[in-house]
Amino acid sequence: MPLRLYNSLTKQIEDFRPADPGCVSFYTCGPTVYDDAHIGNFRSFLAADLLRRFVESPLCELANETPEQKTRRERAGRRVTHVMNITDVGHMTDDAEGGESGEDRMAVAGRRLEEAKKSGKLPPGVSIDPRDPFQIAKFYESRFREDARALGLKVSLDAEHDESLHPKATAHVPGMIRLIARLIGNSNAYVVGAQGVRVVYFDVRSFPAYGRLSGNTVEALRAGEGGRVSASNQAGKRSPADFLLWKEDASHIMKWDSPWGWGYPGWHIECSVMSLRARGGGDEATLTLPGGAPIIDLHSGGEDNIFPHHECELAQSCCAFNASPAGAPFASMWFHPRFLLVEGTKMSKSKGNFYTARDLFAKGIEPAAIRLELIKTHYRTQANFTMQGLADSQRTIDRWRRFLAAAQTGPDAAHVATDACRVSFAGAMHSDLNIAEAIASINVWVSSIEAPGAREAALFDVLDRVIGVLGLKAPEARQSDLGVYAPGVPPDPAVEDLLRKRRDARAAKDFKASDSIRDELASMGLAIKDMPGGKVEVRRAAPGKA
Repeated sequence: MPLRLYNSLTKQIEDFRPADPGCVSFYTCGPTVYDDAHIGNFRSFLAADLLRRFVESPLCELANETPEQKTRRERAGRRVTHVMNITDVGHMTDDAEGGESGEDRMAVAGRRLEEAKKSGKLPPGVSIDPRDPFQIAKFYESRFREDARALGLKVSLDAEHDESLHPKATAHVPGMIRLIARLIGNSNAYVVGAQGVRVVYFDVRSFPAYGRLSGNTVEALRAGEGGRVSASNQAGKRSPADFLLWKEDASHIMKWDSPWGWGYPGWHIECSVMSLRARGGGDEATLTLPGGAPIIDLHSGGEDNIFPHHECELAQSCCAFNASPAGAPFASMWFHPRFLLVEGTKMSKSKGNFYTARDLFAKGIEPAAIRLELIKTHYRTQANFTMQGLADSQRTIDRWRRFLAAAQTGPDAAHVATDACRVSFAGAMHSDLNIAEAIASINVWVSSIEAPGAREAALFDVLDRVIGVLGLKAPEARQSDLGVYAPGVPPDPAVEDLLRKRRDARAAKDFKASDSIRDELASMGLAIKDMPGGKVEVRRAAPGKA
């Protein structure tokens, strides 16, 4: 059974057929680095990472691979060139509505950092000028990449040795300018306005297929419709759906010189340039593919990227790089994970359910549990991130670790269940990345083997290279004078104070006070257990038992 995926462009599940089954090109829309990435962002990035890992796996079959490619894949896997951009150009808060009237996101971030600096809330050792957008971007890029590596995002791990895999928008502005000039030369874009206020727009009517990806047709996108155009941005446009490629604005916080004056690029143009890195590069001014051939094999982003971002990106890329743009797909396969809910509702700081990855790390939750919780729901299902689910994911990982530890020292014997697990796991993943069924097959297998050995350890290595949790750094137990803190539970002054009061209460035989303190710790989500020698073990309480 070859790998079959849901293609957002064709709206159907189909065989994934890359141009070269031995070397797959993959581009993921990455973060805009003006704030820390939240777990909804990481749900999308990790779904793409799961797909990338499976395509690389020796288990992954493709319908169009040759026998020679199959043999190489079964021995060593398949090469995937995965690129994720870093948007370090601020762009505007109204990007979805055109990107012409809002405020630069870096200015917003600058005010937030200025306030953090005044209140002493910047991390220790951080020195940053909140007025410098490049310093702001570098600060948040560093934090994103640190979080991404902690969660096992392979593109970020690889980018530590190859920076081209995390291309930055600011480094590719010259390429954007060349591409815009090409689109103007092809009559796909036009310039409006007098010198000093010039704007370059893409002419969507020059690409009749506009709307294929999102369903938002040119006819439907009259002024104000579709949530991406506003009356104030319509002057000079040939069609309300035309979108920004360049805006001349010498007062903008981030600006570059161009044939259309000092200004800034539109949001969408950057990915048409940086996605070429996934295919090994190419000259934005001259690259031309025959007919309507795909430019890359895989393109991913959250479902909120479908419109306007990916719709516009597809249009301008096909018009620039395809000899016959009409009907060209840009990517052979468009992959869009759905949104993430938290405790059944949309994430909101006012509701107290808005989490960045580092928020959860600071709570002592290990990256492996966060990763598993974010990937274990099918990417086309709206996932619900809960603390109960997080605890369940942690227990699953603990169980897998015990199984693998036993297998690494156990007897080498053949088990029918091990071969069955390999087949069922691969079958589930080939079926549109059915990760829930794949995880279930592992759990059935782990339950059925009483004495795992070398064969089980070898298979678990293959499976975990896809799921990507057991190789992540696990937190270590930590000790204080009073407590032994389980992995993932950091010592806390408030907890230490309660342990001290409980020790004193027990010494005074005030067991009522001692029990009251135990209950208080339980209300904080912690369970305690007295240990020989007088110390107290502190670990997270099982959900529902606090």
